[in-house]
Amino acid sequence: MHLQGSARLLITAADEQLPGAFGQGCALLLEGVERDRSLNQAAKAIGMAYSKAWRLVREAEAHLGFELLVREGARGSHLTEEGKQALLAYRTLQHEVEELLEQRMPELFGNR
Repeated sequence: MHLQGSARLLITAADEQLPGAFGQGCALLLEGVERDRSLNQAAKAIGMAYSKAWRLVREAEAHLGFELLVREGARGSHLTEEGKQALLAYRTLQHEVEELLEQRMPELFGNR
């Protein structure tokens, strides 16, 4: 049997009293906003309610300490420069974690 590892990457503020985090759901939403210039469309694309999408973004902004999106009302939304950097940093870390798992799983578990 071939074993496979996975890890869930969450970026959180040191203050554990805050709800939520910056994780995969928020990253998918930001990628959708970058693509579609709409949080509503990004939420629909991943099967998420718009209200939940707003909550995830607001909670991630609280953890990171800066805005991820610029809201333009009926004209849609776009990522702030900090939002672009946060998304890139998240995806970079996620990729590095996946590479580490791919390397270490056979070392630690053999060919099981």
